[in-house]
Amino acid sequence: MRIVIVGGVAAGMSAASRAKRQNPRAEVVVLERGEWISYGACGLPYVLGGEVRDWDALVARTPEQMRGQGIGLRLQHEVTGVDAKGGTVTVLDRVKGRTGTEPFDRLLIATGVSPILPDWARTDLHGVHVLRDIPDGQAIEASLKRARRVCIVGGGYIGIELAEALRSRGLSVVMLEKAPDIAGRALDAGYRKRVQDELEKHGVDVRTGVTVEGLTGKAGGVTGVQTDAGLVRADAVIVAVGVKPNVELAQAAGARVGKTGAIAVNNRQETSVPGIFAAGDNCESIHRVTRRKVHVPLGLTANRMGRVAGVNMAGGEAHFPGIVATGIFKFFGLGAARTGVTQAEADHLGLKAVSVDVSSTDHAGYYFDASPIHVRLTAEKGTGRLLGAQLVGCRESIKRVDVVAALLHSRGKVQDLAEMDLAYAPPFSSVWDVLLVAANRLSRQVGSG
Repeated sequence: MRIVIVGGVAAGMSAASRAKRQNPRAEVVVLERGEWISYGACGLPYVLGGEVRDWDALVARTPEQMRGQGIGLRLQHEVTGVDAKGGTVTVLDRVKGRTGTEPFDRLLIATGVSPILPDWARTDLHGVHVLRDIPDGQAIEASLKRARRVCIVGGGYIGIELAEALRSRGLSVVMLEKAPDIAGRALDAGYRKRVQDELEKHGVDVRTGVTVEGLTGKAGGVTGVQTDAGLVRADAVIVAVGVKPNVELAQAAGARVGKTGAIAVNNRQETSVPGIFAAGDNCESIHRVTRRKVHVPLGLTANRMGRVAGVNMAGGEAHFPGIVATGIFKFFGLGAARTGVTQAEADHLGLKAVSVDVSSTDHAGYYFDASPIHVRLTAEKGTGRLLGAQLVGCRESIKRVDVVAALLHSRGKVQDLAEMDLAYAPPFSSVWDVLLVAANRLSRQVGSG
């Protein structure tokens, strides 16, 4: 059996390792268009901020380690076409400039996502960047050595994490967001405001409701961002307005793309074309709360999809369980986390949802260094089924989100959370943990079902 994997990093390398473990006799070949094959992409902002020592620290497995497992790894080999009927892919060797073909019995498309580039960002001006991989990070680092003022366009996870990283370098930072609030897709309104307040407290100039119209430059370098509210001066610009799944190869092979714009797969990570699988950020997944197909590109999801695809391609049987859209991010002294659906998302989906908000301390208030924590818990009215949670507080405390995520996976109810035996000691929690307080309050509003 010959298994060809297009793309490395999270999904591709997880699939390669698992396929080789499942069937040691299978020939596994990974074709990666870049020079890096296994690294923690989520750590990129923290290298720029100095919290991670260098780019090499992000590397999980080296090419030599992967080849030592018997995996055929070819760097700077870009797959440009797929012949599903003939069972071959067309490959460009980017170093030698030669094109050839590779046969496959099973094919995995793990091409990930690409940053969205608005028309105004398609420029030859130096100092305009996106952040998706290590070379992007290295290019940003080079620009920052000559910069004093940086403009971040986009107020999502990456933009927020970058704002902290750049401020830690002593740079002046302006964040531009077209929507009325930052972190708009992750949190409800009141929790978005807490994020913005923390950024502004640490010197980030956050400007919302602003539309970017173009860039200004001088001597080949960027000098500013032109908006509908005026010019924002900048020595470097980082565009972080979102990502789009790379589905072109899958479409060329005849695979179906879902309504989300990502590749449609079943729970074995199979596409609509026999013998062709897909995994990672380019794929849809089932949301276990809403039972709808969603596109939520996150690291754990990509790794898990890759493992499932690897087992199945090598002749085993594995299934991807779906997601509950759990996310978490840090910004200066605070962090924010969410799981399931927000109240706004529930309203949009037509769910009969109700939420409660509880503010408390992350551990016993009389114990030193107690910090505020804010929780929103959301459930379905009438049934009591848990729908989601949002937390903002000191970064260690908001890992409580995992308790709710675990219940969402099993379609738990508010009463299940209210009755949980959570750990208590003054340095870690109040005797009635903030989650228990929220669950007790919410249970009185939703009914027993």
